[in-house]
Amino acid sequence: MKVDIEERVLHFKQPAGTSRGVYTERRIWLVSVSDGGTVGHGECAPLPDLSCDARADYGEVLRGFCDQLEQTGQLDYEALRDYPSMLFGLETALLEVKSGKRLFDTAFSRGEVGIPINGLVWMGSYEEMLQRMEEKLEQGFRCVKLKIGAIDFDKELDLVKRIRERFSFHEVELRLDANGAFKPDEALYKLELLSQYAQSIEQPIKAGQWAYMAELCRESPIPIALDEELIGVNDRQMKSHLLNVIKPAYIILKPSLHGGMAGCREWIEAARQHGVGSWITSALESNVGLNAIAQFCSDVYGDNITMPQGLGTGQLFTDNIPMPLEIRNNQLWRFADE
Repeated sequence: MKVDIEERVLHFKQPAGTSRGVYTERRIWLVSVSDGGTVGHGECAPLPDLSCDARADYGEVLRGFCDQLEQTGQLDYEALRDYPSMLFGLETALLEVKSGKRLFDTAFSRGEVGIPINGLVWMGSYEEMLQRMEEKLEQGFRCVKLKIGAIDFDKELDLVKRIRERFSFHEVELRLDANGAFKPDEALYKLELLSQYAQSIEQPIKAGQWAYMAELCRESPIPIALDEELIGVNDRQMKSHLLNVIKPAYIILKPSLHGGMAGCREWIEAARQHGVGSWITSALESNVGLNAIAQFCSDVYGDNITMPQGLGTGQLFTDNIPMPLEIRNNQLWRFADE
């Protein structure tokens, strides 16, 4: 078995703004695994200042795990628990070696059904966000995710109010993502205002404040979903403990951040045991990662997914990698294999 690594920088068509800053480019590592005949590809894509395995020597550490794979022919999942983006890329490549381009035998992977997805409105000025929202609605999205926390809260509240004045709760599902932007002592008040217009909100306060987050989940009039809170919680028992303490309505799972496919399966199992909902989201990967995440999503949730997933559209970068994916209305589809 041979494993090659290619480091690549992708460039955003438009700056991607979050409450943590603005992304203009994306550094990824593409891995190619060959067993002498078949070649499998995967994407290792940590997010700076967010991923638990984002580090200055990322390429060297990844090379070490690749060398181990070459020597043993298998992944050391326990050793890779704290390196979710590396695990995800290597998992993907090995799956492709074993199963081909169709990583899982699902209706989505066969090109027979699409996966409903939400439209995503990045942070920006009030005018930019309003225009982006209009575009998503015109494109047919009936579930829209709005990133908030970068501009004045009153303007953001006015923006979501405008959306709700035009479209009822039945017509458009509005998801909010605060990326931890609210302070604990002001969060509940803001959630009460936002609950008039939105169906859910992700990570209202910064991760690591379990007591505050648990209180918010108890008191909030709007369902709370955890995202950044899950990063770095890689032990199976700790995952269950976190859900038992905080008791969120949902968890948002990103294989590159939350333990690869294996770790996300653990999160989903724990969530089901605690009565917590979940959906899967991409994390600014190229089409290589998006293709794998979408197929994984169809394997986890089955062929009749009704809850919109947070899968990217493959249209973020000027220099993306071609993959058999396309958006039809508000669904992500994969072309059938040749």
